[in-house]
Amino acid sequence: MSHRVAIVMSEVFLRRLTPSLIPFVGRAMDYRVVSIHRSHDELREFLEESKPDGLITEWLAGKTDELRELCPGLPTVIVDTDFCYPGVVSVDVDDWAVGREAALAFRQSGLKSLACVGNGQPYSDQRIEGFSQAVQGEVEVSVHTVSGFDNARYSESFVEPDASFRDWLNGLPKPVGIFAVHDPLGRFLCGACRDLGHRVPEEVAVIGANNDELVCNLTYPMLSSVTIPWNVIGEVVGESMQRLLNREGVNFEAARLVSPGGVVLRHSANHLAIEDPLLRRAMSWLSSRLVENVSVGQMCRELRVARRTLERKFQEHCHCTPWEMLCRMRVNRAKSLLLESNHPVSMISELCGFHDPERMAVVFKRETGMPPTRWRKRRSG
Repeated sequence: MSHRVAIVMSEVFLRRLTPSLIPFVGRAMDYRVVSIHRSHDELREFLEESKPDGLITEWLAGKTDELRELCPGLPTVIVDTDFCYPGVVSVDVDDWAVGREAALAFRQSGLKSLACVGNGQPYSDQRIEGFSQAVQGEVEVSVHTVSGFDNARYSESFVEPDASFRDWLNGLPKPVGIFAVHDPLGRFLCGACRDLGHRVPEEVAVIGANNDELVCNLTYPMLSSVTIPWNVIGEVVGESMQRLLNREGVNFEAARLVSPGGVVLRHSANHLAIEDPLLRRAMSWLSSRLVENVSVGQMCRELRVARRTLERKFQEHCHCTPWEMLCRMRVNRAKSLLLESNHPVSMISELCGFHDPERMAVVFKRETGMPPTRWRKRRSG
C-alpha cells in the first residue's frame, strides 16, 4: 500500500530536497506537489482533492499556521524551522553553527574588522548570534538589517540599498569581512559594494550562506558561502515522514538539527582580502597545495621568507602557526566532504591532504572535539 504525501513548498526548497526524497518513492511514497505561495483557496482545494496521508512543507510566516489549520492532525514534517509544533516533526540546519562557520573563515584570513547583514528572520538572528559568539572578545561585530527580500522570489530578489545601508557600509573600517545570512543578501552586498566603489574582496570580503550555486556562481564576483547539506536534510525529512506514516516512535519535543559544512571559498572572500601582503602570499600558497604533502620549511623556501618572520605574522594576524592554519583548512574541506558525500574516511583523508586516516582523525578531533566518524553520524542532530 502506497502513501500519498503532499509537498507544499517553494521551488527553491523543492529543488534542494528533491534528490534526497526520490528514493522514498521506492518505499511506497507517492508525492503531490504544489507551491506554498498559492492562495488560501487554492491550497485548500489542492488538499481536499489530493486527500494526502502526510504533509511535507517549509516554514513560512503566515503560511505554516494556515496549512496546519487546513489539515489538522495530518502527519506533518516542517523543514527550515527549529520551532516545535505539537505533533509535528521540525527539521532545520543548525543556524548558530552556520554563523560560526562564517566567522571561522574570516578569522583564518586575519581580518580585524567584521560585520553581518541580516534580514530580521528568526534564522537570520540565530546565524548572526552564532557568528558574534565565535569572535566574542576578539573584535566588535557591526550588524545591519535589510528589508525587502521576498521569499517567493529567492533567486531573483533584487533590492536597491537605501541611504542607511549605504552610510553603514561606507562607515565600516576597511578591509572588512561581512557575513550575509543568505546568498541573495550576499549578492545584494556585492552589488552595493560595486556601486559604492568598494573593491571585493580587497576592501570588503563577503561570505553568504546556503551555497546555492544558482545564486553564488551568477554573482559578480562569485560568492563564497557556507555549505548547507540539503541532501542530509532531505534524508531526515523523508525518514521522518516514513516513521510518521508507519506510526513509529518520533520525537516531537526537539527539532532535528543538521550540522552545516564549511565555507566554499569563491572570489568574494579569497585570500586577497588579507591586508598583509606576506600573509596573503602565504595563504594563497597553502590553498594551492592543500592536498600535497608539504612542510613549513618548504613554504618558507619558496616564499623566500625567514621561518621566524612567517610564524610571527601568522600569530599576529591569525593566532596560530602556519602548520595549524593548514590543518584548519584541511579540516574545513573534510567537513564539507563528510556532509556532502558518502566517501569513506580513508578517501577523504587523501582528498584533503592528510594521506592517512589516523592522522586525519587526530587533527579533526583536535579542531572539532570529535573524530570524523562521530562527527558524520551526528550531522543530523
